[in-house]
Amino acid sequence: MNERQNRTTEPNSAVTVIGLGPMGRAMTRTLLTAGHPVTVWNRTAGRADGVVADGATLAATPGEAVGASDLVILSLTDYRAMYDILDGATAPLAGRTLVNLSSDTPDRSREAAAWAAGHGAEFLTGGVMVPAPMVGTQASHVYYSGRGEVMERHRAVLTLLGAPRYLGADPGLAQMMYQAQLAVFLTTLSALMQATAMLGTAGMKAAEALPELLSMADSIGAILRAGEKEPGTALDAGEHPGDLSTVTMMGATADHIVETGTSLGLDLALPLAVQAHYRRAIENGHGGDHWTRIIDSIRSPRGAR
Repeated sequence: MNERQNRTTEPNSAVTVIGLGPMGRAMTRTLLTAGHPVTVWNRTAGRADGVVADGATLAATPGEAVGASDLVILSLTDYRAMYDILDGATAPLAGRTLVNLSSDTPDRSREAAAWAAGHGAEFLTGGVMVPAPMVGTQASHVYYSGRGEVMERHRAVLTLLGAPRYLGADPGLAQMMYQAQLAVFLTTLSALMQATAMLGTAGMKAAEALPELLSMADSIGAILRAGEKEPGTALDAGEHPGDLSTVTMMGATADHIVETGTSLGLDLALPLAVQAHYRRAIENGHGGDHWTRIIDSIRSPRGAR
């Protein structure tokens, strides 16, 4: 490990941000406000105008941007974009730390960590769990994974973007948590639109429907926490006690949602997917178990019994 890689990030140390969509611009402004010199680069240079006016330095090339700072933060569409941008600028990577906050798969995150190591760079995977306007606020948190020593070296700077939640050394872990969180988020968004469309067929405006639906979304966490055990404890123990909400009961509700959507002429992709989870559990003889039993066919969709 060279001297650059061995030292802790200094106060007001330089940081590079590559990728200036809304998230990249928000991170740049957060770092500038905290007193860090920030060098930026973006394929569409005009996107840098605002942050340059705020005090950032626009690099002419990706190589110049990487060379300007020990810590390089990537905020891109996906990991392919990282290679597209940096494959021609690998020489300056040696001794730097790349923190990739782009979305992709866990396997691609692991591949990227190996690629970075091959060019002498350290690598952290990250997933920002708030929209751009919330970056740098107390509500912001970011999942990270990669070598613990690297995380600690840059913790002070990364904390400016949001509370860091370090998951471990596997570079794929943060990306997996990010995708898991978004699976909940995107499914909930689709469910809200499904329900709003359903109520709209009865003449209810979205402005009237959504507040009621959002109250249900807000209550789900409290409902799941209301059991005797911590959420997930019974799942980890392989326990699915059917004394409250059984697979059969929830499956009947799923059937009614499909029937209602059919009668209203709505798209059934989401309701049918949910219905399938309960039907498989019933087919496998678990109708009397708690609804969490549906995890079996999600884990093994080809029919573990």
